[in-house]
Amino acid sequence: MTVHFIGAGPGAADLITVRGLNLIRSAPIVLYAGSLVPEAIVAEAATDARVMDTAPMHLDEIIDEIKAAHEAGQDVARVHSGDPSLYGATAEQMRRLDALGIPYDVTPGVSAYAAASAALNQELTLPDVSQTVILTRTSVRSSDMPEGEDLDTLGRTGATLAIHLSINNLAKVVRELSPHYGADCPVIIAYRASWPDEMYIRGTLADIRDKVKKAGITRTALIMVGHVLGQSSFDDSRLYAADHHHVLRPRSA
Repeated sequence: MTVHFIGAGPGAADLITVRGLNLIRSAPIVLYAGSLVPEAIVAEAATDARVMDTAPMHLDEIIDEIKAAHEAGQDVARVHSGDPSLYGATAEQMRRLDALGIPYDVTPGVSAYAAASAALNQELTLPDVSQTVILTRTSVRSSDMPEGEDLDTLGRTGATLAIHLSINNLAKVVRELSPHYGADCPVIIAYRASWPDEMYIRGTLADIRDKVKKAGITRTALIMVGHVLGQSSFDDSRLYAADHHHVLRPRSA
């Protein structure tokens, strides 16, 4: 018996991995985060599988279901949105399973920042603009941010920022990043990336709050900030330069 933690991806049902989908299809028990995992993915479970939405359940209840499956020798597909390594609340479940001696593994998934970048045809790392992407969030009702991970500190890097779970903190985002990126720095709000009703709002740190307010977005949105967004003036990378040589492209005689 194994508990399979599966990243279902950002929303589009066909962005789940083949491995993840096969595990869902074969598992007799499927526990899924109903508020964020598409119904089309859960519908791939076997007709006789026990399928439960964990959105109304607390941690102890979820673990109780897994313990019962373990005692019955039944695999569990534990389906989360996006990628389990990012804000997935999987570590606390794994800690409980370690204590109980229940085996598990993890199947990665596509994160919202990757899906949004793909939809926008946007590379987040451009030569001489930004070669670093920081995935972060701010504190609203969730856990406090550790010391040194506030936006004022992270903003000093000038890196491309993908700010999760923070659309209701947009005023704070603008206030803390404007001194480092400038009021004219591009911002993209990705609402429900890859879902049928996805929406992308382009603006700057100066005007993005007004645009978001007019759109009425209050949840399920990613904030992307950085000078790479919409940037067309940058140097080509060295990867394909004619005078760049390496073991697979030796120097011409």
